[in-house]
Amino acid sequence: MIKIGIHGSTGRVGKLLIENLKNDKNAKITVLHAIEEINFSVPEGVLVTNDTKTLLENADVVIDFTLPKGSESLLETAINKIPKPLVIGTTGLNPHQHNLIKELSKKVPVLYSTNMSLGIAVLNKLVTIASGVLSDFDAEIVEQHHRYKKDAPSGTALTLGENVANARGLVLDEVRVSGRNGNIGERNKDEIAIMALRGGDIVGRHTVGFYNDGEFIELNHTATSRDTFAKGAIRAAKWIAGKEPKLYSINDCLGL
Repeated sequence: MIKIGIHGSTGRVGKLLIENLKNDKNAKITVLHAIEEINFSVPEGVLVTNDTKTLLENADVVIDFTLPKGSESLLETAINKIPKPLVIGTTGLNPHQHNLIKELSKKVPVLYSTNMSLGIAVLNKLVTIASGVLSDFDAEIVEQHHRYKKDAPSGTALTLGENVANARGLVLDEVRVSGRNGNIGERNKDEIAIMALRGGDIVGRHTVGFYNDGEFIELNHTATSRDTFAKGAIRAAKWIAGKEPKLYSINDCLGL
């Protein structure tokens, strides 16, 4: 039985992780990390703490769905005190936080993904193929999320953009456009636009379009429930337990 700790247990995905693990036959929650008071029931015998060291001490694998600063604190504790396998789904990380992930993965297995769903993993594969084959087509990405999402564009949209750029031998940071306004001139052939829409309770919708004269193709994924992210993270946590130290992606877990 794999002992799982949850970092970000009071968040939307954190609560779903708790529900999904209640009846899991191969994994169980042993510890929850929470900064604020937990106002919902948790399984009997589960330890609740606000200390990252205690969280890591009482779990075989920790699933992290928090904010970038929260992930940074967890990573620093894991690197300096108690290295434990992590599954990280937090988005909006800065270069320093990405470097911490790489540093920890030299000691223990770490799986980082901007999206834990099977559908998005397949979409990334399809986008890579389409971008290479349709190299003369203009590539544009639109992502939609609920009004409460703090980072933009979404981590998933940036990953999709990186796959589009890599398939064309481009560097995303050099060709990305995040907005258009005024008399900006014609579209550059290599530019990849990533536009963010926010409103309502949209769980997540990502569209990658390839546009040419006379035809276009759009690849779309819509998440209708955050439960898909929770289930994907649990699957990843069970998969990564016992793996050798390395930085893994959700594609490794799914065999894609």
